[in-house]
Amino acid sequence: MRRHVIETVIGAVVIAVAVLFFVFAYRTADLDQVDGYTVSARFDRIDGISVGSDVRISGVRVGSVSAIDLDPTTYLALVEMSIRPELELPLDTVAVVASESLLGGRYMALEPGAEIDMIEPGGTIEFTQSTPGLEQLLGQVIFSLQNGGQAGSE
Repeated sequence: MRRHVIETVIGAVVIAVAVLFFVFAYRTADLDQVDGYTVSARFDRIDGISVGSDVRISGVRVGSVSAIDLDPTTYLALVEMSIRPELELPLDTVAVVASESLLGGRYMALEPGAEIDMIEPGGTIEFTQSTPGLEQLLGQVIFSLQNGGQAGSE
């Protein structure tokens, strides 16, 4: 009987620690949407970006992706971002789809420029860059190695 009590107490402690871990992770994750002004940008590819993805400047979270759609005339991905209201973005800001690590995870990186004029709320970031996926990069390396070997054998 004593063995069952010890197992029950240890199980309760494990469950309590797990609950504390999830509460801590939820509080520190900062998963809420940013209420601010909206800017949009058009991209060739936005693989890995979804509604709720982080928008960062210099690695600091300053907003979130609020909507994703396809522009029916240009067939480009249209990304709307909600940016903290106290931040103003210069007109020459660049939006880049960036990778968090080699294992995946993408976010929207903003690189402010030096322009004096600022993007108005509801405005568009004109300069964008889509980062190629790991598969594309590996394919390019393999293709270039194959072509390099053929050029040397002629």
